[in-house]
Amino acid sequence: MKRFLSISTLLGGMLAVTGSCMAEEVAAEAPAVLNSGDTAWMIVATVLVIIMAVPGLAIFYGGMARAKNILSVLMQVMVTFSLLSVLWAVYGYSLVFTEGNAFIGGLSKAFLSGITPDSLEGTIPELLFVTFQMTFAAITPALIVGGFAERIKFSAVLLFMVLWMTFSYLPMAHMVWGGGWIGEMGAADFAGGTVVHMNAGIAALVGALVLGKRIGYGKEAMPPHNLVLTMIGGSLLWAGWFGFNVGSELAADGMAGLAVVNTQLATAAAVVGWVVTEWLIKGKPSMLGAVSGAIAGLVAITPACGFVGPMGAIVLGFIASIISLWSVTKLKNALGYDDTMDVFGVHGVAGIIGALGTGIFMAPSLGGVGYEEGVTMGEQFYIQAVSVGFTVVYVGIVSYILFKIVDLVVGLRVSEEDEREGLDTASHGERAYHN
Repeated sequence: MKRFLSISTLLGGMLAVTGSCMAEEVAAEAPAVLNSGDTAWMIVATVLVIIMAVPGLAIFYGGMARAKNILSVLMQVMVTFSLLSVLWAVYGYSLVFTEGNAFIGGLSKAFLSGITPDSLEGTIPELLFVTFQMTFAAITPALIVGGFAERIKFSAVLLFMVLWMTFSYLPMAHMVWGGGWIGEMGAADFAGGTVVHMNAGIAALVGALVLGKRIGYGKEAMPPHNLVLTMIGGSLLWAGWFGFNVGSELAADGMAGLAVVNTQLATAAAVVGWVVTEWLIKGKPSMLGAVSGAIAGLVAITPACGFVGPMGAIVLGFIASIISLWSVTKLKNALGYDDTMDVFGVHGVAGIIGALGTGIFMAPSLGGVGYEEGVTMGEQFYIQAVSVGFTVVYVGIVSYILFKIVDLVVGLRVSEEDEREGLDTASHGERAYHN
């Protein structure tokens, strides 16, 4: 009887394994099926990222500009976002998400060729995926506007943005998300620490250095003209960022839930970290500091939001805010560059902290989801560091070359007379405010 039971058990186990393998084969062969819940969520996520750019980023930057330049900043963000959305459909999507080489994709889907309403990307329509990724490609260059605001020609902005998306954003996105070597190396970047924030932050720093300081910088007071607008814009960025981070899961599932809580906790912790540190150093906490802390936390958690645990997110946001505060005060003053809206100090620096911190806080012992089989914390941190180092060098060199090309073609900087008058009237013939 026992012998019969053991044989029966063995046969049953074999049948179960065989059945499981057959089920897996059928599942592997089954065509992808559209999921209406995932699709609905991704439509919302896409709209949230659009709101991040217009009006969120535009009025966040606009409030930090001087009153005579707010419309120029709004124009630079809005038109950049619009122009690059079109170019993404023409060739950008194809160069990122089709097969090519380790650095760039091909043109098989240029002009969205072959993509129909029935085409799927996972469980969502491919056209929806195209649009979601379009918002990333369009908002990332718009972030750079804050580095050279109040002194650049509008024509130079547009030409630079087209070139920069083509030669910096598209290769970086392909290398990380489109099958290129950074992703294949195992670098963890859930929603764009390298692709978006370091990419834009380094370019903004290069732009600030190439264009030089604003007239009167360091000698005249240049405070933000409307911190109410900056706070509203920053709050729209915070809300829209859930589309940015959570949408990168491309599904309404448990990992999306993890990204939600991590995004909220890291941002909240960063606000607290910046405000407390500023309070201790300067004696007074500022509204600009609070909203800057929020952006630093959002940036830092972007690459990590699907990999770390909630407690790791709090620590990461807190640390990033303090280091970003140091970078926009001590480091900026020491090096003497004029990054108008502190794009490098917040996006660049917090992006680096987030990318490196992801390699640490992924550890299961720290509440993270864990590493790939056989990968240690040290190895993952090394991979993250390599991706950071490459991004800094590549983007820095490419951005410098592109700024120089634009300067030769149309000129970068407005005249001294136009800069003193303000770009609202000098470049656009309008005023935001009338006495």
